[in-house]
Amino acid sequence: MPDFSAALPAAFLPASTPAAFSRADFGPDFHWGVSAAAYQTEGAWNLDGKGPSIWDEFVHRPGNIRRRETADQACDFYHRWPQDLDLLQQLGIPDFRFSVAWSRVQPRGTGPVNPAGLDFYDRLVDGCLQRGIRPWLTLYHWDLPAELQRRGGWANRDVVGWFTDYAQHVAARLGDRVPNWMVLNEPMVFVGAGQLLGLHAPGQRRLGGFLAAVHHAALAQAEGGRALRAGLPAEARIGTTFSCSYLTPWRPDSGRDQRATRRANSLLNRLFVEPALGLGYPAADLPVLRWLDRYIRPGDEARLPFAFDFLGVQNYTREVVRFSPYVPLAWATLVGAKQRGVPYTQMGWEVYPESLYHMLRQFAAYPNAPRLIVTENGSAFPDTVAPPGRIVDPERRAFLQACIGQVLRAKRDGVPVDGYFAWSFTDNFEWAEGYEPRFGLVGVDFETQQRTVKDSGRWYQQFLAGEAPAWAG
Repeated sequence: MPDFSAALPAAFLPASTPAAFSRADFGPDFHWGVSAAAYQTEGAWNLDGKGPSIWDEFVHRPGNIRRRETADQACDFYHRWPQDLDLLQQLGIPDFRFSVAWSRVQPRGTGPVNPAGLDFYDRLVDGCLQRGIRPWLTLYHWDLPAELQRRGGWANRDVVGWFTDYAQHVAARLGDRVPNWMVLNEPMVFVGAGQLLGLHAPGQRRLGGFLAAVHHAALAQAEGGRALRAGLPAEARIGTTFSCSYLTPWRPDSGRDQRATRRANSLLNRLFVEPALGLGYPAADLPVLRWLDRYIRPGDEARLPFAFDFLGVQNYTREVVRFSPYVPLAWATLVGAKQRGVPYTQMGWEVYPESLYHMLRQFAAYPNAPRLIVTENGSAFPDTVAPPGRIVDPERRAFLQACIGQVLRAKRDGVPVDGYFAWSFTDNFEWAEGYEPRFGLVGVDFETQQRTVKDSGRWYQQFLAGEAPAWAG
């Protein structure tokens, strides 16, 4: 086992992080895990009756993905899941979050179920339980069946019914063994990047389609929760997840930058959580949301809330916001980490572990907020392969330790946070960025599919076993 006593990069260790901590400080009921997603890991994109998803079609169109890479094989998790679960067990990671591919269950998005698709997830869930790993299932992680996109996708109100039907099928098959469920993964990202910016599948750039998709995804978030509640055992816990970034104004004393930050906060951090909590859309701080009225039908306001058992907080960085007269909707732009001269990751994201603390505080501040779980948090950095069979990644390890420390800081301040899931278990296909960004605690050679546990993964193993140094700063 590597020696982790050496100092870590000072820039990654904020002074606000507790000076010393261990797993025991979080209590015996705190959940520790790693996360993954179907499209980013499974491969087998056209095998055993699976239909194409919007991402299968998007990656096969030239110009959409760096280096024209695809997730046709990805990590080949579809075939290698037993070995990967064995590795999870060896690392002592007790919780595993994964998603179900809708088009593997219903190839056309509606209609007949594909038995082979549900059989795969049946085996995966049983494999987790046999190894003492708790499965956490996400229903939708961005891979809409392509046939449904041809019928309008998230811009078509019918998607709410399509989604709840799919949710019922999955719950009926797996609900007796999966204790923790998540409805949507980061709706702001798949709606914003997919329907407005065109950077993600399906590659649309239409304001009307974006606004329609916002409302339909918010409805599906709640209706999906109700479908699960009706089809799962009473003790099952149901949540959903939100992307978020701590936002600060570029010039703290500038009223225009402060107002731009409030508008950006409404768009990036509040747009989907507040309807779920019964607070409606945050249109007062983001006037463009008043245009949602054209898609809201009588009775919709009562359908938007759902009493989730937990909210998944997914945070990677902070963003610095300044006013811009050239960016419609929010009239704001983000000032990048490179421009500000601060440390950043392979994704260009500022290294700012305190962002996680601030976002946990922000979500906990809602008067009716349920328990919180960090369902994604991680960093992408270049890895150094050091023979024999070792990957040295001090930046990722430092970031992991600092972020876990920020979770403890929030917990000590009274935030009801019950778990931490690192993104990601293995290196995988990172959407439009392809395979270059490496987030995994386990490295993957995508030519040979060889897995190598990185130093960050070994540290996490020791931390969970109570053997790692409390703080290697």
